[in-house]
Amino acid sequence: MTDMSALHARLAAAAERDGVLDVAYRIVDGPVGALLVAATELGLVRVAFAVEDHDAVVQGLADRVSPRILRAPRRLDAVARQLDEYFGGVRTSFDVPLDWRLSAGFRSTVLHHLPEIAYGHTASYAAVAQLAGNPKAVRAVGSACATNPLPVVVPCHRVVRSDGAMGGYLGGVEAKRTLLALEAAA
Repeated sequence: MTDMSALHARLAAAAERDGVLDVAYRIVDGPVGALLVAATELGLVRVAFAVEDHDAVVQGLADRVSPRILRAPRRLDAVARQLDEYFGGVRTSFDVPLDWRLSAGFRSTVLHHLPEIAYGHTASYAAVAQLAGNPKAVRAVGSACATNPLPVVVPCHRVVRSDGAMGGYLGGVEAKRTLLALEAAA
């Protein structure tokens, strides 16, 4: 460990201990690239793909959640472990606490239903609209998936078009294809 990383680790530990760390984040590598994961004391609040620009994501969290944000990996050890297990084909669902504050209204309703789509399966946007209680809100389901603050953990990658085509994905279509292939292989 370099002197700077040791200093950073001590500062992060002190901030956590003194209760002045509202949002902790770290980077987790996986088959879809580097993921930024961030958590509050309530739970995981954000998962971001590299294409989202991690610096912009951190700034967004500072603006929307709290400016007291710091790279403090220890708070996210359980999340990192579960992501590693998922990417390794060992884990089929996540059981870390979630902080849902970055989604609201119908989008939040949709996101809360996504874990009902079983590992290794897909559902159409229309089927998810039905699950969410508004069968005509197919476009709104697409919007909810496109703005999911917790991709991978809240599995919007399992939502596809009615004709079986991939549809869009926050991390890019290739990331969606990779996640679906990973689940199909297990």
